[in-house]
Amino acid sequence: MTRKQTSWQQVRERHIGAMQTSCDILEHILQDVTDAQARALRDGPDGWSIVEIVCHLRDFDEIFYSRAQMMQAQTQPQLPAYDHEAMAIERDYQAEDLAEALAALKASRARFIAFLAGLTPEQWERDGVHPERNSFTMTDAAMQVGLHDLDHLEQITRVLAQG
Repeated sequence: MTRKQTSWQQVRERHIGAMQTSCDILEHILQDVTDAQARALRDGPDGWSIVEIVCHLRDFDEIFYSRAQMMQAQTQPQLPAYDHEAMAIERDYQAEDLAEALAALKASRARFIAFLAGLTPEQWERDGVHPERNSFTMTDAAMQVGLHDLDHLEQITRVLAQG
């Protein structure tokens, strides 16, 4: 294995670790948040509630996972776009149970981490065409999950600080 391959392997392993750590942080942040608080505290008057944010994270984890599977099964697939605002309304995130949404996110994340951890170096090189970013690699997918999590962890902590 060359030095460059070792470096990319380390980057990928760190991003996989960040995917787990962000779920652990979210669980810690939410441990004392009640369902009533999760529905009432919002990111501004028209912003999402905490339960809506957690449901969004859960559903987008599934989306990231399904895109990664497509990239492994097909040659440069066109990855589908999703309207997260419409999804929140259609799936009625606000009515969901916070603990159940968090448990589903954790289960999805464990499956996604196992999937990524099992990829060969060649499989990490597979890519697809992202609806907003064009070329999108498996490494990009792992990085996007972690960055997406960070955005919403910041959002939840800010909402809780205001409440």
